[in-house]
Amino acid sequence: MSTNEGSLWGGRFAGGPAPALAALSKSTHFDWVLAPYDIQASVAHARVLRKAGLLTEEQLGALVEGLEQLGRDVASGAFVPADTDEDVHGALERGLIERVGPDIGGRLRAGRSRNDQVATLFRMWLRDAAGRISEAVLDVVQALADQAGAHPDAIMPGKT
Repeated sequence: MSTNEGSLWGGRFAGGPAPALAALSKSTHFDWVLAPYDIQASVAHARVLRKAGLLTEEQLGALVEGLEQLGRDVASGAFVPADTDEDVHGALERGLIERVGPDIGGRLRAGRSRNDQVATLFRMWLRDAAGRISEAVLDVVQALADQAGAHPDAIMPGKT
């Protein structure tokens, strides 16, 4: 990578990092699973920016519309990370700016910390994962109960 396009680093460097370092800092191969959560959190953040008076109603509408379109494109596979995207956040920011332009898309950065963003997305993902696991455990419980009901005379060992 010889430019800082799509990268978190930049400004004062004459060239890009060594290829090994660029590969090390790239995370889209595992954090792309967070994309739907990032989009949901971005919509919520845009609404907070509007309430704080940092966005007009028109700007909020454009951001939400752009984020919703981006969400549909992510879900359908029409939008995927580019080779120059370091992480899910940068890829989605690029996608939003492609849809609504830099003036509107760039406003979503206000008051955002990458660390807070990552912590929020992990919590959102974990909440969904816990729900899926709970549903699967309940399916196993139901299957065991069904088997017990279908074989009432079967001897079952037990321990306490």
